Amino acid sequence: MNRKKGNPFRLIVLSYLVTMLIFSVLLYMPIFHEPGVALSYRDALFTAVSAVSVTGLVTINVVETFNWGGILVLALAIQLGGVGIMTLGTFAWMILGKRVNLSQRLLIMVDQNRVQNQFSGLVKLMRSLLFIALSIEGVAAIIMGIYYLRFFDNAMEAFIQGAFASLSAFTNAGFDLTGQSLIPFVDDYFVQLVTVLLIFAGSIGFPVLLECIEFIRRRDRSFKFSLFTKLTTSTYFIVFFIGAVGIWFLERNLSLASLNWHEQISQAIFFSATTRSAGLSTVDLNAFHMPMLLFLSCLMMIGASPSSVGGGIRTTTLGVMVLTIKSFTLGRKDVQVFGRRIHEEDQRKSFVVLSIFAFMLIAAVIIIMAFEQDRGITLVAVLVETASAFGTCGLTMGITSELTLPSQFVLMALMLVGRVGIVALLFSFRQHEEPGQYRYPTERIIIG
Repeated sequence: MNRKKGNPFRLIVLSYLVTMLIFSVLLYMPIFHEPGVALSYRDALFTAVSAVSVTGLVTINVVETFNWGGILVLALAIQLGGVGIMTLGTFAWMILGKRVNLSQRLLIMVDQNRVQNQFSGLVKLMRSLLFIALSIEGVAAIIMGIYYLRFFDNAMEAFIQGAFASLSAFTNAGFDLTGQSLIPFVDDYFVQLVTVLLIFAGSIGFPVLLECIEFIRRRDRSFKFSLFTKLTTSTYFIVFFIGAVGIWFLERNLSLASLNWHEQISQAIFFSATTRSAGLSTVDLNAFHMPMLLFLSCLMMIGASPSSVGGGIRTTTLGVMVLTIKSFTLGRKDVQVFGRRIHEEDQRKSFVVLSIFAFMLIAAVIIIMAFEQDRGITLVAVLVETASAFGTCGLTMGITSELTLPSQFVLMALMLVGRVGIVALLFSFRQHEEPGQYRYPTERIIIG
């Protein structure tokens, strides 16, 4: 009799659940609150789920609720969720002088969405990943801290603000210590530029960053980028360009009409970047009109790249889907790009991810509307909120705190799924089965 094997995908989902519960208890403790602030466990749980899933949706004002100790706990939750629970956990294990066994390597691989890669080099990958993340955050924190000296009389507060802003932007967490996101910096191109670059670095995917660093280090023209890097980078920036043009086109004569041309371009670029998973905003979303809000929701659903800090269906899913549809339309048997064929399983997986994503999103919208239909909350606001939660983005029209408890639980479930990924969630339900001894005959059916 074969022994039943543990399911690493299930362990990852449980790890995130447990981590969220632990941080909810920590954030609920009065020692981390400002004097006189009474925080309900409901709000503490929602904040913890949002932080660990690096989403940014909140039911409270963070800066008015937590003291510096609470901000530190919140930052730790964001960092843990951003680079991956198993990455930091394994790093701590190595510091203690312990060896990383095969089961732990498998958990790292699953946590980083590397379900098709081999075990070799995973520990080195984890070290590089953590080094890159902390280095980018550290350099950005110094730059932002120095720049923030003009806004704060206290140097320590300026650097704390700069460090938190850098962490939030790189991990695409969407949290802020201003209480107004980046609205105070709507005319500050420097802050917007640094923020956009940090969003790119966090959401483009760690494998892409590693390959780019390796390319620069080697200075060898024979260096070959992987198909993953080529596909995810091209898809990411194509969607980014389409997003910027679409945002400008939809709002150029409306909310952006009072701005000059370079301010319009700046806002279009910023929002195209932040909707990919970051959730930071320079303008109140309520100033936008319905076509724009629907377009932003679509960008949030696409999200970032695999093996990054972002959520959504992710760029490679979209890229493979478009290429598959193109090949099918042209009557081609194989799906080809950059001189390579895409595996049939990856093609099926992309459509499964989109189908499950669409089903869960529609179901979530229906459920939330059922609970909120008599409370004056519009359908487009609910759609923006659910797309933001599922894409771990954090952009909101300000209805999060107004939702009933069941609706907030729906959002928390979406944030969890958005962080761990739909593939990992589906694989967590898999049972170990013996291979079949026979196969049924094939029969064609009518489709479409």
